[in-house]
Amino acid sequence: MASALKNLSAYDAATIPDAGDLAFGIVVAEWNAHITHALYEGCYDTLLKHGAKPENIYTVQVPGSFELPAGARILHGQHKLDAVICLGCVIKGETSHNEYINNAVAQGLTSLSIATGSPFIFGVLTPNDEQQALDRAGGQHGNKGVEAAVTAIRMAALKKNPDQEKRKIGF
Repeated sequence: MASALKNLSAYDAATIPDAGDLAFGIVVAEWNAHITHALYEGCYDTLLKHGAKPENIYTVQVPGSFELPAGARILHGQHKLDAVICLGCVIKGETSHNEYINNAVAQGLTSLSIATGSPFIFGVLTPNDEQQALDRAGGQHGNKGVEAAVTAIRMAALKKNPDQEKRKIGF
C-alpha cells in the first residue's frame, strides 16, 4: 500500500512479541542527519515500548546509506544480536545515484540476512524530495523508524522461537 494512504507508524501493538530478551543493533546513516536521527528516535522508542532493554540496544553511525550493510555486518560481528536495523535516507535528486545506492543497500542487507540467518532490516527512506522524507520521518505519514523496529522485533522473535503456532498460508 502506498504510504500516501497509510500512516507508517500505525500497527496493532497487541500483536508485537515482547522484546525483553532480545538484543538489537541500529545502524544510522549520518547523511541527511535531520531525517535519519528522527528515524532513529522513532525506532529506539518503539524498541523500548515493546520491552527491549537499553543495554541490549547497540547503535553505530556510518557516513551514508551506502555504508549501512558494512556497518551492520561490523556491528553484528561485535555483539550477539537478534536483529540489526539499518536507517538511512536517499533523496532522489538530479541524478540516478539513488537507484544505485538503494539497490546496493537492499541487496547487501538481503545477502547478510541470508548468509547469517539473522534479520537485517531495511529502514531506508527512498523519497523523491526532502518533504517526502520529512513526511515519513515523524511527519504526516508517521515514522519509518517505528515500522523498522516493529519488523525487527517480529523477525527476531520468529528466529528465536521457530516453533510458534503454525499458521496456514492461503492454501
